Amino acid sequence: MHDEQIAAPFRLNIGKHALQDMNLQQFDTIIDVRTPLEFALDHIPGAINCSVLTNEERVIVGTLYKQTTSFDAKKVGAAMVAKNIAAMLETKFQDKPKNWAPLIYCWRGGARSGAMTHIFRQVGWDALQLDGGYKYWRSSVVKSLTELSSRFQFIAICGKTGSGKSRLLQAIAANGAQTLDLEALAEHKGSVLGDNPDVPQPSQKMFESLIWHALTNFDATKPIYVEAESKKIGRLQLPDALMTQMWAGQCLVLDTNNGLRLPLLREEYAHLIANPAVLHYKLDCLARLHSADKIRSWHDAVNRGDFDALISDLLIAHYDPAYSKSMFRNYQHLASAKTVTLRTINVDGFENAAAQFLA
Repeated sequence: MHDEQIAAPFRLNIGKHALQDMNLQQFDTIIDVRTPLEFALDHIPGAINCSVLTNEERVIVGTLYKQTTSFDAKKVGAAMVAKNIAAMLETKFQDKPKNWAPLIYCWRGGARSGAMTHIFRQVGWDALQLDGGYKYWRSSVVKSLTELSSRFQFIAICGKTGSGKSRLLQAIAANGAQTLDLEALAEHKGSVLGDNPDVPQPSQKMFESLIWHALTNFDATKPIYVEAESKKIGRLQLPDALMTQMWAGQCLVLDTNNGLRLPLLREEYAHLIANPAVLHYKLDCLARLHSADKIRSWHDAVNRGDFDALISDLLIAHYDPAYSKSMFRNYQHLASAKTVTLRTINVDGFENAAAQFLA
C-alpha cells in the first residue's frame, strides 16, 4: 500500500513548529508503521516499529502497482494492513488504557499511518498522525541541526589517542555536567581500530537523528562537554554545523603518559587482541598511509603476540602525528587550553581529573 495522502482531521503538523521545540514526550508512544528495513535505516528516536506491512508484503504490493493496477494493489494491501493491525490490537496494544495517546507515522504520512490512526481513533484512543510522515520529519531534522547546534557552547576534551578521553567524558557526566558522547552514538571509538565488536554503526541518517535528539534535551544556558573528534567517526560524518561549533569552542587537554596509555589501549582493543585475523585486516587498512616495511613490522608484532610493541609503535608512527596535525589545525583554542595530567587509570583517577576540569 503506497502512502497516498488521505483526508484525515487528526494530524500533527511539524511545519507549524520549530522541530527542535516540539515536545514529542507529550505522546505516550511514537509508532513507526513502516517496514523493519525502513525503520532500521532511520526513525524518530524513541519510536517503536509496528509494521502494518512486512518487508515481503510491501514488495508484493509494490509489484502489483507496477505490473497490474493501483486498484488491485490497494485491495491486496488493504487486506494485509487490516490483518496486521488486527493482530497488534489483540497483542501488543491489547492492554492500552482509554487515555493512551500515540503518535503514528509512515513514509509520507499517508495510507499506512492513516489506516492505523483511523482504527485507533475508532477504538477510542487519542491517536495523531504525523503530517508528512518520516520524509517531512527527516527534512526538518536536517534543517534544524544547523540552528540547533548554534544554540550551544561546546567544550572539547582533547588528548592523544589512548589518553582516556571517553572515560573522562563519562566521569564529567557523572558529576552532573552536560555531555554529548558522539562515539557512543556512532558505535565506534573513532580510529581505524575503533569498531565496536558485534555492533554495526547506525546509518548516517540515524546518527544525525540521534545527535538531534540529544541536543534537544540539553540546556542552552550550560556548556556541553564533548570529545574532540575529526570530521568522521568510523564511516559516519559529523554534521558540518556541529563540527564548526566544536572547533570554535573552548578546549581542555587530558595529558596521559605512555605508561598509562598502553594499558588503556590494551583494554580498548582487547577484542582485537583476542582475534588476530581481524587485527591483521585492520592493519592492512593503513597501507596507504605507511610503508610496506612498517605494515609488515606491525603484522610481525601481532604474530609474536607482542601487543605492547605494536601499540607503542602505532602511537609513535600513526596516532600521535595524526593528532598533532588535525587537532592543532581545527580546534581554535587548543593552544590556551587548561591541561590536567591523569595520574592513574582507575575510577578515582578519572574522577579526580573530571573534578579539576569542572573546577
